[in-house]
Amino acid sequence: MTALLQSRKFRNTALQAGYLGFFLFLLIAAIVIGKHNLESQGITMGFAFLERATGFDVGFSLIEFGPYDTFGKMIVVGLLNTMFLGILGIALANIIGLIIALFRISNNGILNAIGTLYIETFRNIPLILQAFFWYAVLTHLPHPKQAVNILDSIYFSARGLYFPGLNVTGGAASLFFLALAIGLIIMIWFSIARRFNKIPKTTKSRIRMSIFGIAFLIGCIALVIGRIPETPLVSVPVLKGFNIREGIRISPELGALGIAMGIYGGAFLAEIMRAGFLSVGKGQVEAARSLGLSPWYVFSRVHLPLAFRAVLPTLINQYVWLFKATTLGIVVGFTDFFMVISVSINQAGQTLELIGILMLGFLVMNNTISFVLNRVNKAIALKGTQLRT
Repeated sequence: MTALLQSRKFRNTALQAGYLGFFLFLLIAAIVIGKHNLESQGITMGFAFLERATGFDVGFSLIEFGPYDTFGKMIVVGLLNTMFLGILGIALANIIGLIIALFRISNNGILNAIGTLYIETFRNIPLILQAFFWYAVLTHLPHPKQAVNILDSIYFSARGLYFPGLNVTGGAASLFFLALAIGLIIMIWFSIARRFNKIPKTTKSRIRMSIFGIAFLIGCIALVIGRIPETPLVSVPVLKGFNIREGIRISPELGALGIAMGIYGGAFLAEIMRAGFLSVGKGQVEAARSLGLSPWYVFSRVHLPLAFRAVLPTLINQYVWLFKATTLGIVVGFTDFFMVISVSINQAGQTLELIGILMLGFLVMNNTISFVLNRVNKAIALKGTQLRT
């Protein structure tokens, strides 16, 4: 026993075990005391309310939902809406950020000034104000009868933005994009993983195309299976009476949040990407040009990959932050995860359980983003023995 007490490893392990046990004791005691206090006030705890019908509808849903569906399904609706909005906002922010970053490093004075003005403007206006502004813009568009019409296929009105789409269920559309996302992730992993470096480039290119082709085929099969019966596959918006029917409708709430997240997040991502471009050694770019490579080939195969590798850890933090910004959907009435939980608390009264679900949901989603991108960062990072230029 004396020998164990003299062991530093044993003492450290015992202290950590004791700290963990004390923390668990406090947590269990808090749960028991809280449950007792709630029960004494006639408030019951549990998750049975998830099976109860909500009695109301939601404004936006990627899957079918009605007043007779349960609170559990409504939480799933909010979760899917948040993931959809987060992916949309991050994608738009990346596109805008890359364009503005290129403006910022351009030798053209006008483009450089535009990039600087953009960043200094939109980075310093709070995201919530931008969401309010774009929501006001979209809701003040003309009414459907006077909607802005492009080729009788695209309409911009105060009730939403309408685009041609497919007559498929929301679940089928979600599976299509999920298959494409998984295929893209696998393709990127196959391209950057060092274990596949010995495969010839021609063979590697064919395998990449095959991976994406298989993912696209699986997604198309999901769309065919999920086609709504007795309807044409392609749905084109049509003005009927005082409203626009068919097609895909992007509600003003979703449109405002997507635009605001894209513009605001793009201002921050632009500066991060600019730092990445400036970190690439001029010698590497000049060496690529000296080989007679086209400007696009130099940018896409040398400049952009090296810049992306340099700033990916910073981008991961920004992506997680931008995904958490989806909670602002409640300020414009978008049915996101946070709003669904808030409404459920008012209707069901199960505050602790619903807040726990909210916290767990964001922990899982944000940690998934971090885990996947950290794996990518680890795969493309230079090892300590490699020369960094």
